[in-house]
Amino acid sequence: MAKITKTRFAPSPTGIMHIGNLRSALYEYLIARSEGGKFLLRIEDTDRERYVEGAVEAIYRTLDVCGLHHDEGPDIGGPNGPYVQSERLHLYSEYADQLVASGHAYPCFCSVERLADMWEDEETEFIGYDRRCRDIDPAIAAHRVAAGEPHVIRQRMPLDGETTFSDEVYGVITVMNQELEDQILIKSDGYPTYNFANVIDDHLMEITHVVRGSEYLSSTPKYCILYDAFGWEIPTFVHLPLIVGEDGKKLSKRHGSTSFEELVKDGYLPEAIINMIAFLGWAPGGETREIFSLDELEKIFSAKGINKAPAVFAYDKLNWMNEQYIRRLPFEKWRAMVKEIADPLFDEKKYDVDTLAHVLRERVTKLSDIPEMIRFLTERLPYERELFFNKRAKLDADSASVILNELRPKLETVAVWDETTLSALLGQACEETGRKKGQVMGALRVALAAQRVTSGGATETAMILGREEALARLAAAIDYLKG
Repeated sequence: MAKITKTRFAPSPTGIMHIGNLRSALYEYLIARSEGGKFLLRIEDTDRERYVEGAVEAIYRTLDVCGLHHDEGPDIGGPNGPYVQSERLHLYSEYADQLVASGHAYPCFCSVERLADMWEDEETEFIGYDRRCRDIDPAIAAHRVAAGEPHVIRQRMPLDGETTFSDEVYGVITVMNQELEDQILIKSDGYPTYNFANVIDDHLMEITHVVRGSEYLSSTPKYCILYDAFGWEIPTFVHLPLIVGEDGKKLSKRHGSTSFEELVKDGYLPEAIINMIAFLGWAPGGETREIFSLDELEKIFSAKGINKAPAVFAYDKLNWMNEQYIRRLPFEKWRAMVKEIADPLFDEKKYDVDTLAHVLRERVTKLSDIPEMIRFLTERLPYERELFFNKRAKLDADSASVILNELRPKLETVAVWDETTLSALLGQACEETGRKKGQVMGALRVALAAQRVTSGGATETAMILGREEALARLAAAIDYLKG
């Protein structure tokens, strides 16, 4: 019977969910879903010094908003729990003791001071630990442990030969065992190291695919040796390429926002962020399009499509994707988003949210753009005579004054303030006066907005503002131009 595919997202609650973390979660989720498997959530909280209050809640929140729903985890349980490492401490000690008993690990009694002196010694031939405690007689070592002497448990690496493993992205990799340090498995405080706890938990939770950043490639031989020491099956490794900025350097805050919450705060839709992250090192075979829903990604994703070349996070590309998602939103959902942002800015003043949503839909790149884009609607900006100048339309402040005085009595008679009525009235005004549409609309637009370029034309601006506010602004513009 074929083994069911199982992946896990195992974040440490040490801060915000950055792009690299979210990509790992997404790929793990997609590998599981594309193969009809299971996606697990495990919280790796054994590094208590770096623990950040609220980070666990941020992990749950991000996964939920992104639609990456897990099948097993701390909040929903499962057959292989508990799913929080600090609740599994007894397991790590038990398995470490097994390794000591089988000769694959040993207690190390070297003090922090001794290790510091060793690393400062320029003549030492060891890059890492010099294995001083490796050959202590096991019986003597056990006696010292029983006596309560402070110690750590180190992995006994083979001193010769080589370790070879296969990675889905980077292929077959071979490392000489003599290059591997006798790494710590259990720290002096009884807590496991990240590498050791990972191997134990991944095996006990039946993880078949370990997906993580390429920075962990160098640790993988140590993982493999641990699996062999226990006689366990080695999982499939999928190491993901480095994420870089457009300058080719590792992505950091100097490039822009690098966490999911920051990107959402910047005005990007979660769906667009997920779509963008899916393409950070992966491409669908035989497809040229770039807009995919999560459901679509679940059907076509394959680890074979992951490239080992560094993945470039381009904010211009994310901007484009976000625009595509905004354009595709159901209108009612888009309207609700616009209303949520605009309501506080209009400060209880009436406005036409439907027209505003229609006007913004084809113009907005990020939700955070909206407040500045509609500032001319939510505030009365100061007039300047230069605003009314338009060489192409043969318009200036003086001619605009005449046009606005002609329009004012006509607009004041309008009872039904809608697009049909306003468009007909303005068209009729052009015919009656023999003026070009650009002149009339240009003068009215500046009168209502106090700026040349606006989201939407004069008619849409008048509708959004409503009859009372539009007529009040028209009167203010006429008074200004008298001066």
